[in-house]
Amino acid sequence: MDRRAFLSLTRKTDVPELHLAEGVRGILSGLTPYSGPWTNAEVAHLLKRTMFGAAKADIDYFRSMSTSQAVDALLNISAAAQPLPLKDYDNDDIPADDGDFPVPMWSTWINTVSKDGNANAKRMQSLKSWWIGQMVNQDRTITEKLILFWHNHFATESNEYNRGRFGYTHYLLLRQFALGNFKQFTRAITLDKAMLRYLNGYLNSAGAPDENYARELQELFTLGKENNPNYTEPDVFSAARVLTGWQINFDTEVVTFNINRHDKNNKVFSSFFGGTTIAGRADASAGDTELDDLLNMIFAKNIEVSEFIVRKIYRWFCYYTIDTDTETNVIKPLAQLFRDGNWEIKPVLSALFKSEHFFDVLNYGALIKSPIDSVVGMCREFNVQFPLASNNEQSYLCWSMMRNFAYVMQQNLFDPPGVSGWPAYYQAPQFHEMWINSDTLPKRTGFFDFLTYNGFTAGGFTMILDPVAFAKSLPSPGDPNALINDSLTMMYRVPISDQSKQTIKKQILLTNQDQDYYWTNAWNSYVGNPADTTAYETVYNRLRSLYRYLMNLAEYQLV
Repeated sequence: MDRRAFLSLTRKTDVPELHLAEGVRGILSGLTPYSGPWTNAEVAHLLKRTMFGAAKADIDYFRSMSTSQAVDALLNISAAAQPLPLKDYDNDDIPADDGDFPVPMWSTWINTVSKDGNANAKRMQSLKSWWIGQMVNQDRTITEKLILFWHNHFATESNEYNRGRFGYTHYLLLRQFALGNFKQFTRAITLDKAMLRYLNGYLNSAGAPDENYARELQELFTLGKENNPNYTEPDVFSAARVLTGWQINFDTEVVTFNINRHDKNNKVFSSFFGGTTIAGRADASAGDTELDDLLNMIFAKNIEVSEFIVRKIYRWFCYYTIDTDTETNVIKPLAQLFRDGNWEIKPVLSALFKSEHFFDVLNYGALIKSPIDSVVGMCREFNVQFPLASNNEQSYLCWSMMRNFAYVMQQNLFDPPGVSGWPAYYQAPQFHEMWINSDTLPKRTGFFDFLTYNGFTAGGFTMILDPVAFAKSLPSPGDPNALINDSLTMMYRVPISDQSKQTIKKQILLTNQDQDYYWTNAWNSYVGNPADTTAYETVYNRLRSLYRYLMNLAEYQLV
């Protein structure tokens, strides 16, 4: 079934299918550096995979670079201070003696501990809106897209830990290590407050070892389920014993190690780990030392760890099916690079994004946009105007509207549906196809229609797509053929037929006339006298219909 047929929820009977062996994509390229054309199409492909959307200004910016320079720039996460999440809610239902109560509206709440459930629920909602703002206002780097990748990998659910500060520090941790050392990243995640609370690590004691985190550390975070022979149930139990003693002081929200709750006996592991024994310790540093021993043992299974993580990276940024050729030409060499680089993440991403394989035309439009990608990407690509940064109330209302649309499309930030993350990134064989169904597709198109026609009004500010401003940003908006081609280069990753373009042009831009000048004259009339309301409305209505139509076609859901 071709992608267009899938997205329309019907099978097209007239589409020829490639007769390849099951699971074979026919891409033989590997990690040789890409040396092909560097046009708007290639730049847009790179940006749509590494950022949320590819705005024209971003495409123009990276087009002036070489491929290698563009990737290097994208992988340069800024160390500059980020805006802080703010209190966008009132004190209704918050006790006067809770730490959140005296925090003024539109001040940050991150420096004050709150133990009240209502207050923390409100903090989490504000944090979710704030992250949408970070995505909307992203710099020209991979930062926010990569943080979302790691948020899915090291999944936690705020509905379980329900502490706003836990969610914020978790985000900061993902940002800190996003392009850093994966082994150090895993260690930090192990002692992260959100993770300790989410998978019951804070309850893990010598008298009652809790296996939750010990299991997911191996099954979901490092080794994966794909490796046989693999770790055993006794290995999970032994790892849980290693991790006993870590606690959270919920009054101060500080992680501590309590030697009195730690299992001080030796921990023996199976033949999968070479029969390793982690010596039990009884001093104040026992928790740190045994944790390091555990991670050293796990990461000694370096082939399993490297290939598992590289496959997850590949499925997120490139394509979700990995055939034999891709395994040989891409996965294994990247995994070797990962191991040789002592678990540094950045060189792996650099090699992938600079490769012939990444820019193979069969990888264009091969993924279905996530809800976050769909919502944030559309606003960024059409340069939808947001409130002034100084107007916090209007900004948070707009960001909240966007996160709610993503939520009803089944992607709720800070709350993936389980420890495995969102099913679209692990549930074979559908993977990303799970984002589209009879419930979510109308909500996607409803969002596009909403911002194209009515817009969203927040505190006197209206957030709405301006089709005229978008057309004016293109090179030749007065030429209907160039206008459609340039718009499609921005919006689509797969081509549509010339016949379809001509039909769209005639029915929408030419209002069923035959001559191109019906659009050119209308556009020039507007440009020559922009204060003429009739001239403006003529081009506005046609362009609005054009972009609404293009956004509602199946091709727009692909990235």
